[in-house]
Amino acid sequence: MRDNYLEEYYSFLRFPSVSTDAKFADKVRECAAWVSQKLEKIGLESKVVPTPGHPIVWARNKHRNGRPTVLIYGHYDVQPPDPLELWDSPPFEPVLKNGYVFARGATDNKGQIFSHILGLQETIEKNRDLPVNVDLVIEGEEEVGSQNLGKFLTDNRDALKCDVVLVSDTGMIARKTPTLSYGLRGVAALEVKVTGPKIDLHSGIFGGAVTNPATALARLLATLHDQNGHIAVPGFYDDVVPLQDWERESWRKLPIDPDSEMLEETGAPSLFGEAGFSTLERIWARPTAEINGMGSGYQGPGTKTVLPSHAMAKLTFRLVPNQNGDAIIDLVKKHFQKNMPTGVTLEMTSGHSGPWYLTDPHNKFGQAAQRALKKAFNKDAALIREGGSIPIVSDFRKILGVETLLIGLALQDCRAHSPNENFPLENLEAGIRMNQAVLEELAG
Repeated sequence: MRDNYLEEYYSFLRFPSVSTDAKFADKVRECAAWVSQKLEKIGLESKVVPTPGHPIVWARNKHRNGRPTVLIYGHYDVQPPDPLELWDSPPFEPVLKNGYVFARGATDNKGQIFSHILGLQETIEKNRDLPVNVDLVIEGEEEVGSQNLGKFLTDNRDALKCDVVLVSDTGMIARKTPTLSYGLRGVAALEVKVTGPKIDLHSGIFGGAVTNPATALARLLATLHDQNGHIAVPGFYDDVVPLQDWERESWRKLPIDPDSEMLEETGAPSLFGEAGFSTLERIWARPTAEINGMGSGYQGPGTKTVLPSHAMAKLTFRLVPNQNGDAIIDLVKKHFQKNMPTGVTLEMTSGHSGPWYLTDPHNKFGQAAQRALKKAFNKDAALIREGGSIPIVSDFRKILGVETLLIGLALQDCRAHSPNENFPLENLEAGIRMNQAVLEELAG
C-alpha cells in the first residue's frame, strides 16, 4: 500500500465528525470539505450539498451514454467516542498496531468508504476513466438516522438515476471471507410509561395499598415473551415470511461456529432465543422484542424506602419480511392495554422506525457482485442476512427504484460504536481491489 494512502486515511480519521453532538458541527463540515476535495483531486466533479442538518458530499465522473450507472453510498459521520477512559489511545488520534488502525470511525464507515475512493483513484490513474458511470453520495447523518438523505434523493432523483447501489457498511462473516449481505432487519421503537401515585410514597405506609408502578411495569414487560423465547403478542408473527430452504442450508455451511463465537464476544454465560431456530436464524431472519432500558424509583447508594410514582421502559422491535413497523407497534400497544395491571395508567409513545430489506442475491447484480468478490478475495462469497438495520437501503429502493449490493468489510471484532474501534489494513487493500472488480463486473 502506498504510504500516502495511510497518511490520508489518518487525516480522514482525525476529524471528530460526531453527528449527534452540536458542539462538533464545525468539525463535521470540515470533514465533508476534506472528502469533497479528495474526490476532486482524484478526478471527479464534487460538491458539498448543504442540508438542514449536516452536509452531503456528492461526486461523479463524466457520465457517458450506453454505460451502466452505479451509485456508491457511504457516510463520514461517526458515533460519539465515549466512554473515553475505555480507549487504549485517543479516539481521534489514529494508531497502527499489528496491522490494525485504531480510531473512532476506522471501520464505521471511514475505512470502508475510503477504500472505494482509493479504488476509483487507482482506476482513473491507470485508465483515465472508470468503466461505468459513478455517483458517490457520502452523507454526514447516518449515525442519526439519515434525516435529510431521503429529501436529497427525492430532489435529485433524475440526476441520480442509476442501475444499482453499492454500500460497504456491513460485515464480513470471517476474516478473508468475502460477504454479500442480501437482507437486513427493520426496526420500530416504543417508549412505555406506567404512572401510579402523583408523588413517590413511603413504602411502609402505602405499600400493599397502592399499586407499585415499577412492579406493574415488570409484570407488563413479562407478558412480551413466553418461556421458550417466542413473542407472545397476538398476531406478531402473522406476516413473517419463512426462511427458504437454500438459506438454511447455505448458513449451515458458513465457515464459523456462531454459538461459541457469540459466547466469546459477549461474555454471556449462555445463549437464549426463540426455540426452534439456530442462532444465525434468530439474528438474521426472525423478529425480536427487546427491552433497551428501564427506569424507576430510587437508584442512589443504600436504601430509600419509596414506592415510586412512575416507571418507564424503552423498547425496540427488530422486523423481518413482510412485517410493517406501524402495524407491529399497534399490536404491542393493544397487547399492553389488555394486560395492564389495575391501579396505574399507561402512556405509550412510538419512536423511530426503519423498514426491513431483502433482495435476491441470485439476480444479475448479485451474481456480478459474487464474481467480483471472488476476484478480489480469491474465495467464494458467503451469502448472509444481517440483524441490524440500514433504513436508507429501503429508501434507495423506494425513491430511486433500485436494489442495493451490501458488500461489507467490517470484521466481527471491529468494535464499531465501542471503544477501540479498529480496521485492518488488509481490508483497506481488499476494499480497493473489491471496488475495481465490482465496477468491472457491473460494466459487463
